[in-house]
Amino acid sequence: MNKETTYFDKYFVLAIIALLAFGLLMVASASMAISERLYGAPFHFFLRQVIYVVIGICAGLYVLRFSMEQWLKASSFLLLIGIFLLIIVLVPGLGRHINGSTRWVGVGPINLQVSEFMKLAMVIYMGGFLVRRNTEVRTRMVGFLKPMFVLGVIALLLLKEPDFGATVVIAVTVLTMMYMAGVRVWQFAVLVGLVLLALGILAVSSPYRLQRLTTYLNPWAHAYGTGYQLTQSLIAFGRGGVFGVGLGGSVQKLFYLPEAHTDFLFSVLAEELGLIGILVTIGFYVLLVWRALLISRRAFYAGQSSAGLIAIGFSVWMAIQATVNMGVTSGLLPTKGLTLPLMSYGGSGILIDCIVMGILLRIDYEARKAGPDPLVKNASYLDNRESLRRGKTIRSTRQAHRRSRFR
Repeated sequence: MNKETTYFDKYFVLAIIALLAFGLLMVASASMAISERLYGAPFHFFLRQVIYVVIGICAGLYVLRFSMEQWLKASSFLLLIGIFLLIIVLVPGLGRHINGSTRWVGVGPINLQVSEFMKLAMVIYMGGFLVRRNTEVRTRMVGFLKPMFVLGVIALLLLKEPDFGATVVIAVTVLTMMYMAGVRVWQFAVLVGLVLLALGILAVSSPYRLQRLTTYLNPWAHAYGTGYQLTQSLIAFGRGGVFGVGLGGSVQKLFYLPEAHTDFLFSVLAEELGLIGILVTIGFYVLLVWRALLISRRAFYAGQSSAGLIAIGFSVWMAIQATVNMGVTSGLLPTKGLTLPLMSYGGSGILIDCIVMGILLRIDYEARKAGPDPLVKNASYLDNRESLRRGKTIRSTRQAHRRSRFR
């Protein structure tokens, strides 16, 4: 297939397939012991994960049928559904309480983690809002405060569950999208400062969050208490070394490391596949986010500003969630309940991740169909280079180019 008739990024698709396949392999290895103990079948969780992946892939392929215009028209409706579900999950008897948090709405044996849907709805809504009201967002305080009000409502509902990790992911994603939409620098700086201050106050005002922070600084002092998960994870990293102990050879997954097939899947991977496996996994995530950002760039050049912002939002979301999970399991960040995108066990996460990948492929398809590939040097690119030669600062040039996309 030649370049002119290719309507998808083959490297992006490669990264998706590799992470899904690698995730299945590691879930099978990490969950065998607990599956055997709880259900008498070593592949109970693995088979469920296969079903989740198949459903996710089908959902991702299905959403390819919907144009970005249809997604944008439904963006406000999706946001309202997300807020409604966040309220429902807090109603006693409707929300399901698991591991100290009430984050799931259950229908029979099916549990939906509402925060995953909220991330999707918020990114799509902001992609449409920031383009529709771009002049207002860039020039008037009211346009700046409107998305902050929506973000504040969602953050309050998430913190009631509590789900601090999802709050951080959504907040950083929205801030990045607003910056790319051309929000004035002083407003952005003040907003970032306020968000960081608010998150800091939230982190230290709650006893269990403060305990997590102090434990993170010295987990070995609480090795059999609040630091148990982290110390067991660090032991897994230490045992893995460069080449690992071999696939299936993890000792930490044998009931030493809680949530080995979900939040701490990366720890088992580090123990069994070592530094080599870690670098390969990171490489696939870098490839995924890099190609998603190129899809965003392609959409902007095609004049599809909302789609470009949505692609940026999805890229930041995946990058933050993968980085935080790897940082937590390796002891670089305080413990947070965020899973590895496309890899960790869980139906809601896999389903939403696959839908996100489907939307990104749709953005790529529409952008490629709209015109020539902007990754080849063109007039706009050369004009930007010429502007830099004339002595404009990098910041002013990028800001002017970014704002021109919305006119």
